[in-house]
Amino acid sequence: MVYQTLISASELADQLSSPDWAIVDCRFALRESERGRQDYAQAHIPGAVYAHLNEDLSGEIVPGKTGRHPLPAIENLAQTFSRWGIDASVQVIAYDDRDGSMAAARLWWLLRWLGHDGVAVLDGGWQQWQQAGYQVASGVGSRAPRTFVSRVRGEFAVTAEEVLARLHSPGLRLVDVRSGERYRGEQEPIDPVAGHIPGAVNAPYMEMLDAEGCFWSPQKLRGRFQTALGDTPPEQAIFYCGSGVTAAHELLAFAHAGLGNGRLYAGSWSDWITDPNRPRATGES
Repeated sequence: MVYQTLISASELADQLSSPDWAIVDCRFALRESERGRQDYAQAHIPGAVYAHLNEDLSGEIVPGKTGRHPLPAIENLAQTFSRWGIDASVQVIAYDDRDGSMAAARLWWLLRWLGHDGVAVLDGGWQQWQQAGYQVASGVGSRAPRTFVSRVRGEFAVTAEEVLARLHSPGLRLVDVRSGERYRGEQEPIDPVAGHIPGAVNAPYMEMLDAEGCFWSPQKLRGRFQTALGDTPPEQAIFYCGSGVTAAHELLAFAHAGLGNGRLYAGSWSDWITDPNRPRATGES
């Protein structure tokens, strides 16, 4: 069986000894960039390697030109996946401990963007693993390298220019996954400008999770997305957030709901506002 969206802690525990399964710990705190790496070294799922959001899962930031987490160069990302022992035959499992598997979903999306379907996120993350009492390891893990071959799916990602060109198209549905307060421009704790892209609807990513931090059932998720999309076909939905990370979390929920591959505006709001000529809106759309 190939896992392509979510996996439970019990299902993962049954596969810990498989050499064709790669586990990647993606724990990361935006305001404490080394905390995740330190937590990983202290305790992690046995066999897991560590992925740093800024260093491994993002590209170089160019002030005034890019968002806060630009996509990595494809060749660099392929080298990283090769170093982690990932090739076409490997089932990848990503996990973290924050905001409904925020960074783990980023890795999930990046792998799918480069053509690798055998990747899933641990539902409920590190917390679920710990609560179940499964074994942990310490130190720094590694895997024997393999050769990752990229098969880029260009349709998975869109640029600011593409969004701008279609901004008033009736067939487009922009979905802003940030909190309602940030979407409406009432508060902005990270970026220098508050608000949202005109015409976007708000569907906060944290509303895709239950009280335990696990994703809602596919049926319940479909209902939530139907409210956000209205009559717009799922394939015409473009998701964005502050920097392209939590939007991947919502794309994971979208796929788990059986709605296929939504698209990601990877630069997101932090990229959009680098050009003062791009329109902005506040309040309810």
